[in-house]
Amino acid sequence: MNHFLHPTVTESKPAELRGLREDISLSPLLRKDVASNGPAWLPLLLVLGAIGAVAYADHLVVSISLVYLYILPLSVAAIFLRKEISYSLIAVCILFHDYYSPRHINPGLRIFHNLSAILCFAFVVYVIQRYIEQREALAKTVQQQRDDLLQDVDLAAQVQRLFLPVGKPAIAGLEIAGMMQPARGVGGDFYDYIPINTHTIQMVIADVSGKGVPAALLMSATAAAMRLEANHDRNMLEMVGRLNTEIHSVSDGERYVTLLVAKIDAHRRTLRYVNCGHNPALLFRATTGTLTRLNSSCPPIGLSPEEVCELASADLSPGDMLVFYTDGVTEAVNRFGEEFGMERLSATVRRGSSLSAEDLMVDIYNSAANFCGDNFNDDVTILVVKCNFDGSSAVSSRSSS
Repeated sequence: MNHFLHPTVTESKPAELRGLREDISLSPLLRKDVASNGPAWLPLLLVLGAIGAVAYADHLVVSISLVYLYILPLSVAAIFLRKEISYSLIAVCILFHDYYSPRHINPGLRIFHNLSAILCFAFVVYVIQRYIEQREALAKTVQQQRDDLLQDVDLAAQVQRLFLPVGKPAIAGLEIAGMMQPARGVGGDFYDYIPINTHTIQMVIADVSGKGVPAALLMSATAAAMRLEANHDRNMLEMVGRLNTEIHSVSDGERYVTLLVAKIDAHRRTLRYVNCGHNPALLFRATTGTLTRLNSSCPPIGLSPEEVCELASADLSPGDMLVFYTDGVTEAVNRFGEEFGMERLSATVRRGSSLSAEDLMVDIYNSAANFCGDNFNDDVTILVVKCNFDGSSAVSSRSSS
């Protein structure tokens, strides 16, 4: 294959190698951060050019001494060149002044004049070098703190993932799929499905107000409390009431959690749910092709010491689909400032009603991601349940649809 390379490509390689060798040869003259950015010859050319320009001006002007104009190239040298090179250039500037300046003054006065110039130049170079060293030390400290923070956030994300369900519950007649994609390293969304018995399961989806680490901490507290409540009590209204008290005591009413708790009984083919200020879940009716919204019946939990909710219910039929989601889906914004919205979500659910729960979940996510250019401003959580009560192979995969 190398024999077929275009001649211009092969000829350009020696030139690139020569440029690389030149940069490497000049790198010892520059500070480390300067040597790693851009061509190495440019700062040196700038300094030497400035020294030459000042020397030429000093040679032309006879009436006054322009030696202190060398402060300009020396300041540039202190910024770009290594400390040893910067101080060495002070002697070069003094020699240039003595050689090119046509002014004739008393030798003693010339020595005093040059020594004072050397001290002035050294002081300026020292101050600039100290400033640059302090700036580099500060940048290094900030970078180290940033790396440590990223490690802490990554650890928090790992801990947060422990609260999400692993695997899929084996409930006869139900097919379940769920996902959570945080907008940052950690998120404020949460979902879970907790089997109660062989034919009943409890679904939970929640969204904490805000983003980032504060929302993730409150989400972790909510998830832990939900697990404890689910293990002790199956009464959803009492469970939501106690959870509201716990979250309110932790957040002091400044933050809140929208929560939707649903219980599906595959044997009785019923759905009971409590929606605490969360986005309305969608229930697709296979027999009629219609969508029903499971709207909120009470405010989000954590806002007030007491939570008064209503328990709602619905009958389920074979082929019905339940879609739970957070506002990261519907509030995904495209480059024109338009939101994905409920209408597009509803159309996606109708279009994918014959898919499996897993495929419909992926289809919803991909539709929202394509709409916003995969640039979500909020955490995205999707939970899909498909009812296969009749035991038939009603679920069709993407390949067969």
